[in-house]
Amino acid sequence: MFQSLEEIIKRSEESGLPFWKIVQEDDCRESNITAEESFERMKGMYRAMVESVQSYDAKLRSASGLVGTEGAKVHEYRKEGRLLAGDFIGTIMERALMVAESNACMKRIVAAPTAGSCGVVPAVLTSVQEVRKFSEEQMAEALYVVAGIGGVIAERASLAGAEGGCQAEIGSASAMAAGGLAYLMGGDAETIAHASVLALKGLLGLACDPVAGLVEVPCVKRNVIGAVNAVTSADMALAGVISRIPPDQVIDAMRSIGRNMPADVRETGRGGLAATPEGIEISRRIQM
Repeated sequence: MFQSLEEIIKRSEESGLPFWKIVQEDDCRESNITAEESFERMKGMYRAMVESVQSYDAKLRSASGLVGTEGAKVHEYRKEGRLLAGDFIGTIMERALMVAESNACMKRIVAAPTAGSCGVVPAVLTSVQEVRKFSEEQMAEALYVVAGIGGVIAERASLAGAEGGCQAEIGSASAMAAGGLAYLMGGDAETIAHASVLALKGLLGLACDPVAGLVEVPCVKRNVIGAVNAVTSADMALAGVISRIPPDQVIDAMRSIGRNMPADVRETGRGGLAATPEGIEISRRIQM
């Protein structure tokens, strides 16, 4: 596992290998498998993400009744041509909702990096594949980039809301999706790193405050924020915009912020939106 994005960038520059291949080689060493085996496993992961989008049930609601049908609502609104955000961003919005809702409804998803943030990466990657006609092989390569970024965040900070707040879940997922998207659009290792931390910077300090302790409110809709943020961050990096704070230092700042967050906004369900009058009332009704 890499300890820094700078390490991946440096190895890519020295070897001439792309970001994804550097990550794949590391995976092969750690898992003691061949490059072919690793690649097939990654393609299987991407297929599972595609399936998590395609298997969405527009009529299904979670056991609590708090979430469900929202993805379908955005889909219909988009089909009517009424979305201010446009068709591409609208597709990403609806898919982020669909996959996150499916998680709350106990359907199969890919935790990327967590179940609470599972809608971000699939929404971004499946949508751009449809528009730009990338092959399944290219999408698997992008997933190595996604995984490499997530691995560095896990090593330097955290991917757990209980430890770092929602910045560690939605923030990390957004960073991972931005990096994968930057790769697909032709970005080199340095551009990928900047895309990822531009996304992360925008979500630093995000509280983890699930109502009634469930990964539903506000978690599902936050997947939309993470997904759209990933697209704008990738576009900035591809245009030449960089993070003035070096990428690894951004991740270190995330770690520091997470450690300074009160426990009430780190997945305990005691603070933030969970502590509002309506949040408390929802919790009471569910417990009854």
